[in-house]
Amino acid sequence: MFYLIVILILCYVQNTVGNNYQPEQIHLSYTGILNEMAITWSTQILANESYVEYSLWNEELSLRENATISKFIDGSSAHRVLYMYRAILKNLTMNTVYIYHVGSSYGWSAKYSFRTIPNEKRQSFAVYGDLGVVNAQSLARLQREAQLDYYDSILHVGDFAYDMDADQSRVGDQFMNQIQEIAAYVPYMVCPGNHERAYNFSNYKSRFTMPPNGDGENLWYSYNFGLAHIISFSTEVYFWWEYGFAQISNQYHWLEQDLKWATALENRTKYPWIITMGHQPMYCSNANQDDCTFYNSRPRSGLPYIHTYGLEKMFYDYGVDLELWAHEHSYERLWPIYNWTIFNGSLNEPYKNPGAPTHIISGSAGCFAKHNPFLNQTQLYSAFRSDDYGYSRMKIINSTHLYMEQVSDDQDGKIIDNFTLIREKHEPYSYHKHKGIKIDYKSTRYHH
Repeated sequence: MFYLIVILILCYVQNTVGNNYQPEQIHLSYTGILNEMAITWSTQILANESYVEYSLWNEELSLRENATISKFIDGSSAHRVLYMYRAILKNLTMNTVYIYHVGSSYGWSAKYSFRTIPNEKRQSFAVYGDLGVVNAQSLARLQREAQLDYYDSILHVGDFAYDMDADQSRVGDQFMNQIQEIAAYVPYMVCPGNHERAYNFSNYKSRFTMPPNGDGENLWYSYNFGLAHIISFSTEVYFWWEYGFAQISNQYHWLEQDLKWATALENRTKYPWIITMGHQPMYCSNANQDDCTFYNSRPRSGLPYIHTYGLEKMFYDYGVDLELWAHEHSYERLWPIYNWTIFNGSLNEPYKNPGAPTHIISGSAGCFAKHNPFLNQTQLYSAFRSDDYGYSRMKIINSTHLYMEQVSDDQDGKIIDNFTLIREKHEPYSYHKHKGIKIDYKSTRYHH
């Protein structure tokens, strides 16, 4: 009997330790340097001397990159601990497939593969927000498509897991393991949403590895990809003031400097498409009282009453092409819009050389909170809307054409909306006199 107990204890300890040392939550991301790739993972127990082994496709894993280690302490009273590992693979060959695994002498992951940033002929993205652990309806389709090499990058526009801090951050673990079958193959680029706010966004800051050229904590940053300059920023600085007012000013001035760089002639010629991603939209036609239903939404107009640090005019003045949003659990394509005025390119080709940025809201990937219904009456600024579960696909065709489509998971992958944005000259919209259609916001349900 004594020996049986000892054997059972040893088996338990071995299984527990093995599982806790085992690498999990593996995901890729871009660093902002074209020939680099960041790989991030975690363990429950510290595994010193962890690293990535990698190689070109169909070669032995002969290359190695050591990981840096950081300790994450959950903000709840239990102070649960996780260990985060980050390795930066450098001097990679462009548009090339690599294989890799991560771990240490205590345990290894399975083998995964990734493709480095492609040439200009291929620039494909999946775009969505608001994906949770519960009711993650679009997850399986996205996992399959990522593994079939549909995408060169994933843009997750805020709200993860619902919520990553729940159950002493174990829900965050679940979520990161769910998206591993996407993010271990395709770089997973993110921005913060309101559901990441707990403990000053600590889960979000600790779990991801985004380019360090912004605040250095993943809240805002930018990078170049093919023909695009992509800017990720935090709308949440306008809502969660307990974490400091300085971040509102810091982000605003950083965005201004980044856009000055992006619109310098040499840079805009090389990276003509300027695309932004932020969680809470400037406009929407949902039947609730979210910020985007108000006339002076905060990301658009800035701080309440004093209207400082608003982003709409800045994005308009610098000629931002496309603005990606989420937060509303639905999909909505807006007509090109600025200051509650529609600036379509023409009656027949509204997205050809429009007079204002184009806005897309893609927040219907799936979460426990279900759909956000729309106002019964279609709003003048809304071109198409659907509350089907699904996600968006974006493809940069060339320097003047960008294609987007919306996939309905409810309808077994049917494309329910698509359009092509054409900008023959990427420049500030004020360079041309466009005749707009002013919207009487008083006719909408909610206004200030």
